Amino acid sequence: MDAIAQWWDAVELWMAQLPFPFQFALLMAVLLPSSLGAARLIDRVVDNASSRFNPPTPVDAPAEPDKVDAGSSS
Repeated sequence: MDAIAQWWDAVELWMAQLPFPFQFALLMAVLLPSSLGAARLIDRVVDNASSRFNPPTPVDAPAEPDKVDAGSSS
């Protein structure tokens, strides 16, 4: 566990010494994909849970009106 803590401290020190634009770019490159992944995972879990606890009610298809053949001539 000590090795992981030392590695993290080294990464943190390296990132803190970078100029701000590089810090921002690195942060966005890491946070945006991970945030999108977490949002998609949460969305799927909530969709599955809501469909399991509240199944959709069947909807009757509306009746189609009588079709007229437009191609025949009288």
